[in-house]
Amino acid sequence: MIRKIIEINRDACNGCGLCIDACHEGALELVDGKAQLVSESYCDGLGDCLPECPTGAIEIIEREADAFDEEAVAQRMQQIQAETAPAQTPEFACPGSLSKLVRRHAVSSFPASEEKAHGRSELRQWPVQIQLVSVNAPFFDNAHLLIAADCTAFACGSFHEDFMRNRITLIGCPKLDTQDYTEKLTEIIKRHSLKSVSVLKMEVPCCSGLARAVQQALQNSGKMIPWSITTIGSDGEVLED
Repeated sequence: MIRKIIEINRDACNGCGLCIDACHEGALELVDGKAQLVSESYCDGLGDCLPECPTGAIEIIEREADAFDEEAVAQRMQQIQAETAPAQTPEFACPGSLSKLVRRHAVSSFPASEEKAHGRSELRQWPVQIQLVSVNAPFFDNAHLLIAADCTAFACGSFHEDFMRNRITLIGCPKLDTQDYTEKLTEIIKRHSLKSVSVLKMEVPCCSGLARAVQQALQNSGKMIPWSITTIGSDGEVLED
């Protein structure tokens, strides 16, 4: 049958994976670093993936294609959920994931002239990984929350001093982590009285998934909390506030 279906320009695709997250039918996956249509029967031709593509590599065309199969899509989504579901490990099973505050001395052991050179840590809690932290951790109460892409700590030399100071810090990678952050962040925001939320991301396209998850979590929570997004370039410079 002749119908609308997506077409991907592999030369233009940069492999960011944003279209894969945007497709609600599981019709796309990365193959050799490029987005690829898994099956014609999974694509409804509506183009939810188009606005997410930063390089314009996807378009809707009309051609001979298999019919859209809702039953096949349902089976496909069940398969994806089974493959990507994180293991349900009790928090107490791993001592490294237990929530705790990090106590720091008010006075550094280094002279003032040396403190900056030694790079005093501004970490205020443990754990820091979004996937490991408990939504009930008490350190979220009345906190300024920083949610950072994990690469930002390596790109930005003043990460601790400029962004972590006086904040509770969570890190994650929206491209490599299989878990969708939105639900967990929504619960954190709902259960605690946060004073603000700051998002720190890299300039690469896939990092925008972190900002979207935070924005959606704020909307889901129904709370009006001051929030901001800062972008770090691959050279470590702040690009925008």
